[in-house]
Amino acid sequence: MDGRRFLSRAVLALGLLAPSLGLAAESEAVTSPRVTATLLSSRDTVAPGERFQVALVQKLAPHWHTYWLNPGDSGEPTRINWDLPAGAAAGDIRWPAPQAIRVEPLVNFGFEGTVLLPVEITVPADAKPGTTFALKADATWLVCEKICIPEEGSFSLELPIAAAGVPDQSAQERIDAALAALPGPAPFRGKLRGDGEKLALELPGLPAGVSDLRFFPISDTLIEHAAEQSLAAGAAPVLTLVRSGVFKLPQPEVSGVLTFREDGEPRAFALAADADPALVAAAAPAASAARPAVVKIATPPEGADLSLWAALAFAFAGGLILNLMPCVLPVLFIKALGFAQLAHASRGEVREQGLLFLCGVLLTFMVLAGAVIALGALGNSVGWGFQLQSPPLVIALAVVMVLIGLNLIGAFEIGGSVVGFGDGLARRGGRFGAFMTGVLAVVVATPCTAPFMGAAMGYAVTQPPAVALSVFAALALGFALPVVALSFAPGLLRLLPKPGRWMLVLKQAFAFPMFATAIWLIWVASVQSGPQGVLAALVAVLAAGFVVWLVGVTRGTLPRRVFGAVLAALVALGAGWFTVQNAVPGATTEARAGETEAWSPERVAALQAQGKPVFVNFTAAWCITCLANERVALSRQEVKDAFARLGIVYLKADWTNRDARIAQALGEQGRAGVPLYLVYPGRAGAQAEVLPQLLTADAVIAAAERAAGREAKTAAP
Repeated sequence: MDGRRFLSRAVLALGLLAPSLGLAAESEAVTSPRVTATLLSSRDTVAPGERFQVALVQKLAPHWHTYWLNPGDSGEPTRINWDLPAGAAAGDIRWPAPQAIRVEPLVNFGFEGTVLLPVEITVPADAKPGTTFALKADATWLVCEKICIPEEGSFSLELPIAAAGVPDQSAQERIDAALAALPGPAPFRGKLRGDGEKLALELPGLPAGVSDLRFFPISDTLIEHAAEQSLAAGAAPVLTLVRSGVFKLPQPEVSGVLTFREDGEPRAFALAADADPALVAAAAPAASAARPAVVKIATPPEGADLSLWAALAFAFAGGLILNLMPCVLPVLFIKALGFAQLAHASRGEVREQGLLFLCGVLLTFMVLAGAVIALGALGNSVGWGFQLQSPPLVIALAVVMVLIGLNLIGAFEIGGSVVGFGDGLARRGGRFGAFMTGVLAVVVATPCTAPFMGAAMGYAVTQPPAVALSVFAALALGFALPVVALSFAPGLLRLLPKPGRWMLVLKQAFAFPMFATAIWLIWVASVQSGPQGVLAALVAVLAAGFVVWLVGVTRGTLPRRVFGAVLAALVALGAGWFTVQNAVPGATTEARAGETEAWSPERVAALQAQGKPVFVNFTAAWCITCLANERVALSRQEVKDAFARLGIVYLKADWTNRDARIAQALGEQGRAGVPLYLVYPGRAGAQAEVLPQLLTADAVIAAAERAAGREAKTAAP
């Protein structure tokens, strides 16, 4: 009786456990209105050293599609990043045969319905039975219909480890079916040769009577994806392809997938073809077949074709003009005050001040250049003004501005008292002050980009370190030239009035541009980090003021000075920790609320495919040049009216916080920073017109009319 009762309970327990065992081979679903995605395992239990298959399963809503390895005219392929136990390994995605998805006038290569993307997983040989094998994966994919939406999902599976693997029959059958449908090696090799503006792909051994033949190349720089492909049958069938407008041969062997129907049944071959030597010789060299971006640029980006001497000249001119940019104006006030102090000093002292200012400028530019080169070597895309993408550094600069302002109004003194201001600061503190003025001038100038600078910086960040440093040095020399030249022309300085009370009044007046700059920087922090960023900035300002006051009131005996220094250091460290913890960049850099639609390469391609011209504003809250352009041009009512009349779609790429895709797009245009303004005609694949870095309303309207006019001419029969 007891045995039968135990058996019945065991059967009942297994029956209750069976559903969970059946689900163990598939992860929880990541769902959206467009895609339901899961991670499917062919095993319920795995063995040490075993190789088994998993698959990312995407169930797509009707009319939506994801993308193949070469997405065609637009799009991005699905990507999977694995997090596996030590000793485990994951292979590459084994791509099913794609289909041509026409989204007039584009053709995309991808998948509709349900698609399985198989991947082989290897269990570590030293895995211990009785433990679990944890698979974790982060996947990203782009799903499109009339619009394109980037999506992502995190998947995890916990598979028991045993002496022998146990397959999940249902999952195994689904994955086996997907593997069986993968393109198998073609029983022949193709040959690719040039034929004028077209390419001829010879297919010896192609079965007779095939239909619906199409070649999908792995490289996206080989053919025009939307063009028709015609087959000339015969003893040696030839498939005629249209050569790409940016034709490149990454390597002499061309690979891809050949799809066709034989006796009504769909078939697919993984095809390898040898390129004719004459075609290889005529093709432009390509470093990689990887797709660089969704929107292709048919002409070289700005700065890409500069010579070194041209880049140096552009950098020098850009440095000169940078002195006139609005972000440098507060520091110009400090320069003017320093020259007023030295107007009647000896010629040697004046020149010394100019050269020390030059040293400060050069050193700071070299530090910035070194940071750009080092971060670039580590694989980070950075550009001019990159440090202002860090909220703690923005807040630190705001604190410096507040302290300078407090010093100028006399709240505390550096380098001498107010009474000895004209002599003491010039003779002692003035040397250090001149050097630090050069440092500060460069730091405050980084939010601005002057004309000519964009091309020079775009050239510099693509060159070896020695060349890049020389371009930054030319920029520094141009930036420092007006001050240095003035210091070597003392006759001009003697035109200034003699030192007197007016200098103290002017000094105090110059504090207010410093405070205004601090307010702007705190606003930048609010855009980057929200209310927490503002709180962090105000706490930092309060702590800085307290530290300055504390140092002043603890002067005197050595114990008092030590106590004051220790307490000041503790307050500064505490405020710094609070700032770093609270001034955290936002998770996204979408267009700020209420302004415009956020930029993405997919959105540009989709709008062009719909025949809509596009204006793209690459900007940042910390870029004063960008804000000035928005005020004087982009926010003008006549520009808004012109955009509405011409059907221009306004997209904003907000680089206030770091964004790798925006950095990549800037690099593709030969730019190392913002602002950048692009106007795309409403025609699929049409290249953008690059506008000047300083805008006027008339220039923007004229560019918009050209884009709309280009579109209208193309659409005309």
